[in-house]
Amino acid sequence: MLIVKKLLKRVLPERIFLLYHLALAKMASLFYGNPSGKMTVIGVTGTKGKSSAANFIWSVLQTSGRKTGLLSTAILRIGEEKALNNYHMTMPGRFTLQKLLADMVKAQCKFAVIEVTSEGIKQFRHAGIKFDYVIFTNLYREHMLSHNNSMEEYKKTKGKLFVASPDAIFIVNSDSPHKDYFLSLPAKKKITFGLQANADLQATEVATIGNGSRFRIESDGYELSIPGIFNVENALPAIAVCRDLGMPLDEIAKGLVNLKIIPGRMEAIECNQNFRVYVDYAHQKESMEAALKAARGLMAELETRFDANPPLVIVLL
Repeated sequence: MLIVKKLLKRVLPERIFLLYHLALAKMASLFYGNPSGKMTVIGVTGTKGKSSAANFIWSVLQTSGRKTGLLSTAILRIGEEKALNNYHMTMPGRFTLQKLLADMVKAQCKFAVIEVTSEGIKQFRHAGIKFDYVIFTNLYREHMLSHNNSMEEYKKTKGKLFVASPDAIFIVNSDSPHKDYFLSLPAKKKITFGLQANADLQATEVATIGNGSRFRIESDGYELSIPGIFNVENALPAIAVCRDLGMPLDEIAKGLVNLKIIPGRMEAIECNQNFRVYVDYAHQKESMEAALKAARGLMAELETRFDANPPLVIVLL
């Protein structure tokens, strides 16, 4: 099958080959009984922050007693059960993806959170999935070879998820210079979030505390147990979704602070050592800068608690 697929890819025009992907996606959805239509499905796309945003959303919903599935880069969850993502891709193939959604329905999940990649969109892995919320985090230069080295093409590929979901609620990072494109697309409702002014949900009074951070949205206070100020931005989509669902402040706040680990994202390694170790999957300039700023913030916070020689914070990139 793999040999035939490679041969077809060489001889057929790309447009025809993509129709093959679309047909498979539709067939997979039908085969598993359209599982996405039986849950509230939340899709998260963007260059950075997808895993963190998806995990925050999962944590708030799950902590509040709403059984939730999660399909992310590192882990797969059905409620509290979790497994490593051994598919070696953030979005598995169409039949695998639909089977995982069907497994969530069988386990009585009411919500599903899915990381949606540009390559997955390009190959129509999102087709056959009914999204109720679609989230855009940000856009930076990545996967350029797959998009003819064009940021415009990359952006429009991400945009296909939104175009395919006009009945969904769009949640868009208003700090991104690409926000206007995503906000221009038709939607049931649009919500913006960010650290700058003019967002529907604007985080203010952002500060590092201990192993995490705190911030406010208007008069409401929130705390995170994951280090890095940049994670405040990653947590905002969870607040946007859960506020829209009508969840009370205390449930949202509890769900955010309850998330202690995001695999590979400022993940603390504890082995009774007398220094701190964090692992962060930072492979871009912007991600590395954010991780190093987080490390500096942790060092500064430690220096206020120790007279001299505070424990060393190490960030592994």
